[in-house]
Amino acid sequence: MTATPKGPASYFPSIEKKYGRPISEWKDLIRSSPLTKHMELVTWLKTEHGLGHGHANALVAHTLAEDTGT
Repeated sequence: MTATPKGPASYFPSIEKKYGRPISEWKDLIRSSPLTKHMELVTWLKTEHGLGHGHANALVAHTLAEDTGT
């Protein structure tokens, strides 16, 4: 039995379904952005890529946490 994702990752199935792109692509986009601050990245995903606030926030939080090892 697979554990249910918790935290930001719990949004990933609905993000993939709604926007039609795998999470790895969203993470690559975030990592390739010249922006580095959490809210700047959230705003960028919302305005440039049409994500909702919760989805953008979850992607940014998870990606930044992975990159900082927290």
